[in-house]
This record gives sequence, structure tokens and C-alpha cells, in this order.
Amino acid sequence: MSTVIEPPHSEMVRLANKPPWYTSLFVQLLVAIVAGILVGWLWPEVGGALKPLADGFIKLIKMLIAPIIFCTVVLGIAHVGDLKSVGRIGVKALVYFEAVTTFALIFGLVVGNLVKPGAGFSIDAQTLATGAEAVAKKTSNGELPHTVEFLLNIIPTSVVSAFAENALLQVLFFAVLFGLALAKFGESGPPVILEFVDHLSHIFFTVIGWVMRLAPLGAFGAMAYIIGQYGIGSLASYGKLIAACYLAAVLFILILALIVKVFAGVNLWKFVVYIKDELFLALGTASTEVVLPRIMAKLANAGCSRTTTGLVVPTGYSFNLDGATLYLSICVLFLAQALGVDLSLGEQITAVLVLMLTSKGMAGVPGSSFLALSATVAAIGHGAIPVAAVALLLGADRIMDSMRVSVNLLGNCVATFVVANWEGQLDKDRMRKVLAGEDVEPLDDAPEQDAVTVGPRD
Repeated sequence: MSTVIEPPHSEMVRLANKPPWYTSLFVQLLVAIVAGILVGWLWPEVGGALKPLADGFIKLIKMLIAPIIFCTVVLGIAHVGDLKSVGRIGVKALVYFEAVTTFALIFGLVVGNLVKPGAGFSIDAQTLATGAEAVAKKTSNGELPHTVEFLLNIIPTSVVSAFAENALLQVLFFAVLFGLALAKFGESGPPVILEFVDHLSHIFFTVIGWVMRLAPLGAFGAMAYIIGQYGIGSLASYGKLIAACYLAAVLFILILALIVKVFAGVNLWKFVVYIKDELFLALGTASTEVVLPRIMAKLANAGCSRTTTGLVVPTGYSFNLDGATLYLSICVLFLAQALGVDLSLGEQITAVLVLMLTSKGMAGVPGSSFLALSATVAAIGHGAIPVAAVALLLGADRIMDSMRVSVNLLGNCVATFVVANWEGQLDKDRMRKVLAGEDVEPLDDAPEQDAVTVGPRD
């Protein structure tokens, strides 16, 4: 006679309270992305007309990013109250960003030299006469800021303009100063201000929770538009380039997994499972900004200090674009190979040096990848590669968004863990429990928890 072993009472309660599978944001996003691909493929005109769904959702998220960054950074710094600690985190983050993005550039060149994605195109430079016009249209005749200009632009013209223009680095700059000023008052400072910022943070994260219910709709519209506008056919035309970029992305993510395991003791696969909703949303909308508030919340919940998270993540969105730099270095070789040009080692080194500078000013600039590539091609100075050749990438650039977004997002999360551990501000015990799916006590005085728990849990 067999004995039936009943699960513990607590486990039975947990299973009974588990929401239906179809209420999971992950499942909803997966269905929305697949549906978007099908609509864009079968009815391209309908798919191309669905872009407003994605644009509307992204705008809803963007209107909340600046105030959330401000509240998170101010609260984190005010509670720490240590100017030296803030300075150390900033310096360590920048050192890490420069090291990893430079490695990404070199790694991209290695993959490009081995795979040779442009081989077989045999493009005649004379046929690219209209390329410059196409690139200018794509970039709205803009240009990347010079290094000095980029650094000066971190200082806002006014506090109001920083928030009005959604300039994240400017908001971060002001938030650091404001938080340090609050911390300087210490016990004698007006607690009502800190309490007000705290309540304000809860309000903004509550609104984010409401907006996130529209995430599947935004992902559906974005994917339908991408496939409808650019078509499945472009996958075949640029198959080798796309394969090279995604292969490089997978290999680079494995390197990130090694980095975060060695320098922070984090299992990247478990972390990916932990942020699967945010990762799918970023992939579906081709934007990392839409998940910035929730990613900051989840990193803090996973043991990273609020100060480190608030400083590293927003800064990384401008200085740590691992996926974009990986893509750019491969594309430089693609253009050369498509035109039958063999770049020397010196010319490839020149390309890396130029991209090290231009890639830092890419965030928020329309068509920034084309501007960075144009500047790089011009700097190499190879007469057989006209700047207009950059137009060759117009048909494939949008398809690369998923590759860039996934690597950029994971790269910034890894950076946060590494810098937090480097600074001694990573709660490893909490991190292990959270990534293992165990229940943990909510963080004290942490508005981020509102964003972590919005919506049904899987």
C-alpha cells in the first residue's frame, strides 16, 4: 500500500495563492512579441501602422524616468552621507565602463576578422552616390557631440531644463549634489524634505506599476512595426552580418557571466531568470530605457546598495553601451569587407580609438550608430571606403536592436554588481536568496519595492 506524502502547509498555501499562468507578465510579453512578428509578417501595412502603440508606451515610461532617478539617488546618498563613498563609486564605475567597452570593441574586431560578415557583397563604391543623403535623413543631419562638449552637457543649463528634456546625466548630476547637500545637514537637517522625496518616490513607482500593465501592448506594436517596416527578407540579405553580431553577443554575454561570477559571486543565468520580464520587454520594444526603473528596483532588491544602483545604472546608459560598441566594431569591418578593402592592423587600431570616444556620446542622439560609424570611416582615411558606405547598414540596423539592447542591459547590471561588491555595498546573502527564488524581507525604507512587486508574480 503506497503512502501519499502531502506537501507542507506553507507550500500548499503558496501553490493555492499562485496567480494563473496567463497573468504572468513574462507570458503576456512572449505572446505579444510572437503576435507582433506574425502581424508584421503577414500584414506588413497593418504592422507598419502599429508604431504609435510602442511610441505611446515608451513615452509613458520616459516621463517617469527622470524623477525616479532623482528620488532614488537623493535617498541613497542622503542615507549614506559620505562624499568620499560617492566619489569612489563614480570613479570605479567609470574605470569599469572604460575597460569593458574597450574590450567589447576589440572583441568585435576579432569576431569580424574571423567571420568576415561583409565577404561576398562585392559592392561598387560608385553605386553609393545617394548613400550620404540616406544617412543624413536617418540621422536628421545631426552629429555626435565632441568630448569636451559632451562633458559640459552633463551640467544642466537649469534644473528645470534637465527634467524637461529628460537628460538623464544632467538629472543624475543635480541629484548627486542635492543628495550630498541633504547629507551634509545630518541630524540637524530638515527630515521633512527627505520624507517628502521618499513619499514622492513611492508615488512614481506606483504610477510605473500602472503603466507596466500596458507593456504587452507596447511590445506588440513595436515588433509588428519592425517586421512590417523592414520585412523578414532583410534577414536573408544581411544573414552573415546578423549571425556575426548575434554570435558575438552570445559569446560576450558568456564573458559577462564570467566577470560577474569572479568579481561579485553572482550567477548570471539565475539573474537573467530573475529579470526575464524586463529583458523581454526591452527586447520587444528595442529600448533599455523603458525598463530602467524596474531594473534599478530589482538590483536593489537583489542586494546592491541603493546608492551604487542609483549612480551606476543611469551613468552606464551613456558610458557603458557594450552591445552598441560590439556592433560598431563588427560593422566597421563589414563595410570594409563589402567594398573589398583589407584594413591594416594600424587602421583597425585607429577605428577602436575613434569608437572609444564616439560611442560615449551616442545615448539619446538620433541615428547615433550611423554618426559614430561615419566619424570612424572618415578618421581611418581609407579612400576606398567612402563615408556614404554607411548607408549599406540601413536595412539591417533595426534588426540589430535586440542584440544591442540585451547586451547593453546585462552589461549595466553586471557593472552594478561588480562595483557594489568592489565598494563593499553588495549584500551577498540577500543576493543569493533572491536569485534562488526564496522569500526575503522587504528592504527598509525602499520605494523600489513597489516596482518589484507590481503585477502578478510568476
